[in-house]
Amino acid sequence: MESLIRVIIVDDHEIFRSGLKMVINKLGYAKVVGEATDGVEFLGILEHEETDLVLMDIEMPVMNGIEATKKAIEKYPSLKVIALTMYKDDAYIQSMMEAGVKGFLIKNIRKEVLDRALQAVYNGKTYYSEELWDYFTKSFVKEEKHENELVLTKREIEVLQLLGEGLSNKEIADRLFVSERTIVGHKSNLMAKTAAKNTVALLAYAIRNGLISM
Repeated sequence: MESLIRVIIVDDHEIFRSGLKMVINKLGYAKVVGEATDGVEFLGILEHEETDLVLMDIEMPVMNGIEATKKAIEKYPSLKVIALTMYKDDAYIQSMMEAGVKGFLIKNIRKEVLDRALQAVYNGKTYYSEELWDYFTKSFVKEEKHENELVLTKREIEVLQLLGEGLSNKEIADRLFVSERTIVGHKSNLMAKTAAKNTVALLAYAIRNGLISM
């Protein structure tokens, strides 16, 4: 990489931030350019610090990670956010997805996992801690769906793979030379076939069953 990835850590626990900062700065390709204890402080830092990627805690005082992520991405659409969580809560996960995060990491991550996540998300892909895949699937996919019932078209698999790479509906439509409405239709069909309630669950199902590679 020609220049360092500029990272902001947003978390209200100082010891956790310090440890994460030390690991990131030692990776060689990234540098922590700011730290914040809540969403309001984070948004203030964004006003004067060029940033590529944010590691965002979910539950914080003053302004939580959900609201902070929404506001940040609304103002800086190219900003990439990875959620940091210890919570296995449907509402938190779904809300952060809707806010625009590109990945989830559990807080007791290993260095190599953090390394993979930073590079994946920075390069336009998505990343979710493997420890969360079972949770995503069990929480968001109905158990009565049987794998041998699933039959996907070639185009549906293409859409799945591009979703796994972190592309938006519009980006997938442009890549496949179809309308965005067509992609929305494919996603609806995929969710119906897999009984997934959202994109996270859909990708979890696809990866667990070897339908796509990440």
